[in-house]
Amino acid sequence: MTDAAITTVGLTRSYGATKAVDSLDLQVGPGELFALLGPNGAGKSTTISMLTTLLRPDAGSATVAGFDVVRERRDVRRSIGIVFQDPTLDLYLTVTENLRFHATLYDMGRADSTARIRELLELVELGERRDDLVRTLSGGLRRRLELARALMHRPKVLFLDEPTLGLDPRARASVAEQIDGLRASQGTTVVLTTHYLAEAERCDRVAIIDRGVIVAHDTPDALRAQVSPTATLDDVFLHVTGRPIADEEPSLADMGRDTDRQRSGRG
Repeated sequence: MTDAAITTVGLTRSYGATKAVDSLDLQVGPGELFALLGPNGAGKSTTISMLTTLLRPDAGSATVAGFDVVRERRDVRRSIGIVFQDPTLDLYLTVTENLRFHATLYDMGRADSTARIRELLELVELGERRDDLVRTLSGGLRRRLELARALMHRPKVLFLDEPTLGLDPRARASVAEQIDGLRASQGTTVVLTTHYLAEAERCDRVAIIDRGVIVAHDTPDALRAQVSPTATLDDVFLHVTGRPIADEEPSLADMGRDTDRQRSGRG
């Protein structure tokens, strides 16, 4: 694949004696909707944390939007958007204020950020709630707002770490629709982690990860065909991961908090 949005070569990260990600080789093309599918503890969040510069790899290399995740961390961060597994909105600010704050962090001018906020609120269908406090929104609407916030600075690559975790089926479907809409309108590369098989079925390509190793990697149709013409991803997933599930790995937000504590000398 040429001009990949993401490339990893031998990417590795351990926690003590446990290898959370083991020699990961991966490429994601521009504009793709790509899924990392696996159980808790499989290495999904650790992979995303390295790609978003929250964790430094122990070995191997990775580039995101053409920038090295170790040597060009600042450029990577300006090129990506992130929706964390755990909510990170300020509940006591309004919808618009949350977006305005993010725009300020990325040095967006007032006129540009105002136009961008209007555009994104229309995209995620929150225009009528622009002046509402975030604490008054449902879980599904907050997820929509987090998507809008991650897109404020026009990132080339959007990372979604378990974006529908804890949402009811209707809210989960709504978030999926929003992801489809932003890809159609923005041309953004989207990488999501999930253990929901229905979410993976919708993606262009799926990498099934187990204990830090990619055990299968292809389009959903091709993965099904490897088992049988009538197989679902349930069958594929069970076929390749017939081992006990490892302990749950830290979430992406947890890793960010750990990094902050280490930098401030509190941990």
